[in-house]
Amino acid sequence: MAEVAPERDLTTAVAAPTSDPKRPPSPLAAARLLRQLTLEEAARRAGLRCEEVEWLEEGRVYRFRTTDEALAVAAVYASALEVTHREARELAGLPVGHLQAGANPVARIAALGAAATAIVVLLAVILVPGLHRHAGGSGRAGPAAGAALPPPWRVDVVVLNGSGDINFTRTVANRIGAIGYRIHRVGRADRFDYVRTAVYYEPGGQALAVRLARQIGVVTMPLPGGRNPRRLVVIVGPHKGPGD
Repeated sequence: MAEVAPERDLTTAVAAPTSDPKRPPSPLAAARLLRQLTLEEAARRAGLRCEEVEWLEEGRVYRFRTTDEALAVAAVYASALEVTHREARELAGLPVGHLQAGANPVARIAALGAAATAIVVLLAVILVPGLHRHAGGSGRAGPAAGAALPPPWRVDVVVLNGSGDINFTRTVANRIGAIGYRIHRVGRADRFDYVRTAVYYEPGGQALAVRLARQIGVVTMPLPGGRNPRRLVVIVGPHKGPGD
């Protein structure tokens, strides 16, 4: 059975009837819940918009204009929640060890900033384990793209959940956004049975698709139609862990 869905499925992103599985609280959400704060209360305490707090807690870093902005906002949020160095390392899944007690205020502020940065990076940018394993097969990225390709920020990318794992889909979207691409939308694909992640391109967009596919280590596939060569659709398949 061919993996590419009919044109209307990929271009209109019809929502699948299956709901996304419930995800556990993210590290920042866990820190907020531990303090028994609502989303609105935490946002007021940090001087942020509720939607910015939601983006951070749900790992939707691609919604910020740049990754640097997301890191800065995360540092502000973690500081407002008064996350300690030890707590931040625990939330991020990092070893605690024997941390120095009684650190001075300057060192504590620096630790908060570093911890917040670590949390956001873990949530959003560099955690794409196993994605490079998807490269290969008949749809493998072809010859090198020419030097005249438009920069990534002039290319619109739609990222669709094709396996039912919205967490991994957002992680891939964050990775693509961190490279500089414009994330036009993140949503569901027409179905949840795509077996691998691929970059789909409209007529004339193959070189752009090859570039993105090589950057994130996946394959390319053509769309059956369309008129915008600067629009790419990334359908995210299942997360491939070590040993898969």
